Amino acid sequence: MASSTNSSASTDDEVRRLYERYQSAESDEERHRIALEMGKLDGRRHADIYAALEDE
Repeated sequence: MASSTNSSASTDDEVRRLYERYQSAESDEERHRIALEMGKLDGRRHADIYAALEDE
C-alpha cells in the first residue's frame, strides 16, 4: 500500500510541475505539447487505478 501512496505522491508532483509549465508557457504550441504530456500522465494514472482494482 505504501508504494501506491508513494506513486500517487510522485504523480501529483509531476502533475503540479506540468501545470506550472503550462501556466508559464509562452506560446500555444508549447501549451499544446504540455497538454499532450498531461494526457499521457492521466492515461498512466487511469491504468494504475485499473491495475490496482484487478489486484483486489
